[in-house]
Amino acid sequence: MLSNQASDSSKRTSLHGHWSSRMAFILAVTGSAVGLGNIWKFPYIAGQNGGGAFVLVYLVCVIVIGMPVMMSEILIGRRGRRNPVATMKLLGAEEGSSRNWSLVGALGVLAGILILSYYSVVAGWTLSYIVKSATGTFAGATAEAVSAEFGNFVGNFWLVALSHTIFMGLTIFVVARGVERGLEQAVRFMVPALLLLMIVLLGYSLASGHFGDGLAFMFTPDFDKLSWDSVLAAMGQAFFTLSIGMGAVMAYGAYLPEETSITGASAAVVIADTSIAMLAGLVIFPLVFANGLDPADGPGLVFDTLPLAFGQMSGGVFFSTIFFVLLSFAAWTSAIGLMEPAVAWLVEHFSKTRAQAAVMIGLLIWVLGFGSVVSFNVLADFKFYKGTIFDNVDHLTSNVMLPLGGLFIVIFAGWVMCRNSTADELGGAGVVYRLWRFLARIVAPVGILFVFLKAVGLLPDLT
Repeated sequence: MLSNQASDSSKRTSLHGHWSSRMAFILAVTGSAVGLGNIWKFPYIAGQNGGGAFVLVYLVCVIVIGMPVMMSEILIGRRGRRNPVATMKLLGAEEGSSRNWSLVGALGVLAGILILSYYSVVAGWTLSYIVKSATGTFAGATAEAVSAEFGNFVGNFWLVALSHTIFMGLTIFVVARGVERGLEQAVRFMVPALLLLMIVLLGYSLASGHFGDGLAFMFTPDFDKLSWDSVLAAMGQAFFTLSIGMGAVMAYGAYLPEETSITGASAAVVIADTSIAMLAGLVIFPLVFANGLDPADGPGLVFDTLPLAFGQMSGGVFFSTIFFVLLSFAAWTSAIGLMEPAVAWLVEHFSKTRAQAAVMIGLLIWVLGFGSVVSFNVLADFKFYKGTIFDNVDHLTSNVMLPLGGLFIVIFAGWVMCRNSTADELGGAGVVYRLWRFLARIVAPVGILFVFLKAVGLLPDLT
């Protein structure tokens, strides 16, 4: 028998409408979670930290940390049916705690704005590279020429500013159209298209003659490379890859129909997100090995190394174009999720229309983004603390704001919300509920805390 009162929740209705189906929600959250980082970061980290051994640890972390945090964020969103700030304020009071929990929602909204301000700049690069690929810029190009092309591009303030502007314009357009006409229609097209493009590229990788090398690089267990630092890296990747802690999942959860199982939807998103990350590795690394390139290039893999690889291959112009279209779609769906919490807040708090709110928030993000634009050209030499303006905003959001947001969210759901309330959202107090409650109250907070301490340098390197 459950206790702690509360469970009032007189089934509120979202002011922004609802997803038309469970699948629409899954596609939206998956689209938000799958971004530029998934395409190159997960495979790279896996290969450098024990391959299959790391993948195994990562999957465990996804289940015991990522899954309970995602379920917590969705259930909070659906229970409140408001933007993250209003939801946390409302539920804080309703659960007999403090309205100051709204600060956690505000932290998520602010994190989304700041992340999108630099994310849009990098996403803009992918748009430019679609054009470069389609026009044959990389066909037969040398490594020096490809590298020089990237350097010349990011060093040109006007080109970077233009690509950033176009990408933000596309994001504003989708968000302004609302939940069903904008967000849902966009993800219904882009997420399946992203998957289709990846399958096409997978076929290309299979034909490279080095698919086995890519497979071995990612999935052959090498426990000698697996350290405690690797485990922490797996925890961090599991947390960040699911787009949790920034209010996007909470905002999307507010539009989730009452009859939809949060556990089932969360599991589907986790499976989809992880599968796409692994599929990306199977696309990228065979091409890398086929051309004798360095798989440890990190971000350079996308804009330096892979254009070179495509440029040397038969059909490279076509497949290079496809690849950057894929990257653009992944970035676009993530950007929509990042922008939605702030737009929902503006609509609800200041009674703006969706179009007005989208334009206002979009313009704010666009202006803030120029701090990152100039980090690669006119202010490239201006460095402080962690590096350029771009580096510092990235560090602040990824290493401080997101872990703190996720930590407070899971503490709120696990410790502040009454069992009646959480069980009501999760479909009863069965085995699944009890497992979630244990993970949300104990395991996930401890795991996130370790990731946070490591990220801010308060935890020494472990062996």
